[in-house]
Amino acid sequence: MIDDKSYPCSVLLIDDEPFAEDFIAHCLEGCSDVALRYASQSERVVELAIEVDATVVLVDLRMPGADGFDVIRLLRQHRDTEHVPVILLSSEEDAEIKARAFASGANDYLVKWPDGRELAARVRYHSGAYIARKQRDEAFVSLRRSQEELAASQSALHQAQKMEAIGQLTGGVAHDFNNVLQIIGGNLQLLKLLGGVSDSARTRIDIALAGVERGARLSAHLLAFARRQPLQAVVVNPAAVLRDMDEMMRRVLGPRAVIVTDIEEQLWSTTVDPSQLNNVILNLAINARDAMADGGTLTIRAANVPVGSPMLSELASGDYVMVEVADTGCGMPQAVLQRAFEPFFTTKPTGQGTGLGLSMAYGFVKQSGGEIQLKSEPGAGTSVKIFLQRSASEPEDAEDHVQTPLFGGLETILVVEDEEDVRTSTVELLSALGYQVFEAEDAAHAVELIDSGARIDLVFSDVIMPGKLSSLELSEVVRTKLPSAQLLFTSGYAEGVLAHEGKLDAKVNLLQKPYNADVLSARIRHLLRRRKPAAVTSH
Repeated sequence: MIDDKSYPCSVLLIDDEPFAEDFIAHCLEGCSDVALRYASQSERVVELAIEVDATVVLVDLRMPGADGFDVIRLLRQHRDTEHVPVILLSSEEDAEIKARAFASGANDYLVKWPDGRELAARVRYHSGAYIARKQRDEAFVSLRRSQEELAASQSALHQAQKMEAIGQLTGGVAHDFNNVLQIIGGNLQLLKLLGGVSDSARTRIDIALAGVERGARLSAHLLAFARRQPLQAVVVNPAAVLRDMDEMMRRVLGPRAVIVTDIEEQLWSTTVDPSQLNNVILNLAINARDAMADGGTLTIRAANVPVGSPMLSELASGDYVMVEVADTGCGMPQAVLQRAFEPFFTTKPTGQGTGLGLSMAYGFVKQSGGEIQLKSEPGAGTSVKIFLQRSASEPEDAEDHVQTPLFGGLETILVVEDEEDVRTSTVELLSALGYQVFEAEDAAHAVELIDSGARIDLVFSDVIMPGKLSSLELSEVVRTKLPSAQLLFTSGYAEGVLAHEGKLDAKVNLLQKPYNADVLSARIRHLLRRRKPAAVTSH
């Protein structure tokens, strides 16, 4: 039922006789919710109906110029007035004229001058029906819009669930893959270290080790996409990272591409893993190079994005640092754009791309607590915007890292690893470097060895292991019973154990699998140099 007070009736009267206004006004004077507008120019009926938001039009049939039939035709031809009810007023009680009026689109026909109560009732009826129709149409539009928004939300949820499922799968595969690579790489490095191989065999070993490194990079990309690679996040200024990459970017893009750098002064700091940010920017630059086969312009932009910025209205709220990599290449059609973040999806020819560049960027940014936005059109290039949360701290001065040659020592190391082949190759490698080595297949056996009173200088432990005790519980035992010993973790997949929200604590020492002999020996020597002298107990 229509509430007349909530939906007032707006009546437009078109008649060449001013008396008509007085009569109609008199008929409607008891209707407080009815507004009347009079006009004698029938040619302006559409303009006036829109202006007063008419819910009923009363029009005289016989007028000079445009008559009542013309008025009906004008109203029905305009999309904003095509459904407005028209009551035709006529002094002719003629069935044929009435039939013609209804055929032309009139909603009602009254002979001048009707009883005021009848006129008011008909006006209210037609106005109410028109308002009800408008409400129905608006409800349908609202329903259709809601359905479209729901479909878009469901599509986004489906995409997110698909990406999460793929991420879990790739994370698990990468974990097992890293252990396999460690077994292969560890034994190949041990062969080189032990010697006794010919030059030809050494060349073959080096080729195989290069393959292990390629596999390690692939696994790192998979873990980055899956958001399961522990990030060693520190406070950095992205401007410094981008400037340090300038020379490398020019080598990657070659002479045919123009690089434009636009970095805002006083750029905010952010907390992020700088090496992973470097890898993401480099991968985006490589994608841009491939998209600009005939040359073009690569723009690297960095800017502060304060809270409330329109740039972030659809993504997040807060203060962010934006890093954009944009090219003038061939761009992507919508179908490709929707799948661009999927791992292994690529439009490049076979052998020219892994399809992991954008997926790695997506995983890294999400794991870092940021947002990523991809926009592209065929022929208009591609833009990738990375939004990283602003840090309240300032970056610390970076320490100079000196390459340490491969050497060992005389200290005692406890290797804790559930994968027997990995443990065996690691123990033999450390033994070949001169260390005394104990081994344990899980944390519980490691604790038993510690409780036996064995002198241990460093514990080298896997993160993910079966058994009653976890690697974290083992670390607590080490800190309590061996306060002077150092602790170095290793894993191909440490998400959820050592990392909090995907980020490593600054005090945690983690060596990613697969590791090589050079890196392992350097990390161990570095930690052993930091070892505190064993406390002397007096009685």
